[in-house]
Amino acid sequence: MLKVGDNIPNINVTTHNGDTINLADFKGKKVILFFYPRANTPGCTAQSCNLNDNYAKLTSQGYEIIGVSPDTVDKQNKFAGKYGFKYNLLADDSKELIKAFGVWGKKKFRGNEYEGVLRTTFIINEKGIIERVIDKVKTKEHADQILD
Repeated sequence: MLKVGDNIPNINVTTHNGDTINLADFKGKKVILFFYPRANTPGCTAQSCNLNDNYAKLTSQGYEIIGVSPDTVDKQNKFAGKYGFKYNLLADDSKELIKAFGVWGKKKFRGNEYEGVLRTTFIINEKGIIERVIDKVKTKEHADQILD
């Protein structure tokens, strides 16, 4: 997993609107980059909605918010539309960005082990360097975790 002090990778990814962006496009801005396992699941919805509900508070602090999951553009677009998200969701169905950040790994659920996205948030500074990593995400209080 990438850690504090690491530079962000230079990878193109498609947004829920079908646009191609690169995290390097956000140099000069602070970025909240949050990785979540799957659109429209309870935890992912709670986390995404919490950030959306606190969008004005976060952007007033200079943050750009970007969500990433291995869902398709179509699934991300439906998720964003259903909840009216004011920020971009990235459809990383190739898992290139997810693996570059090191957030693909072993998980356990009800005694079963499987591979999936490790819910993690990276706070990236204006120079494209990771300033903070939140790996114990509180989905319903995530904006407060970021601002603390």
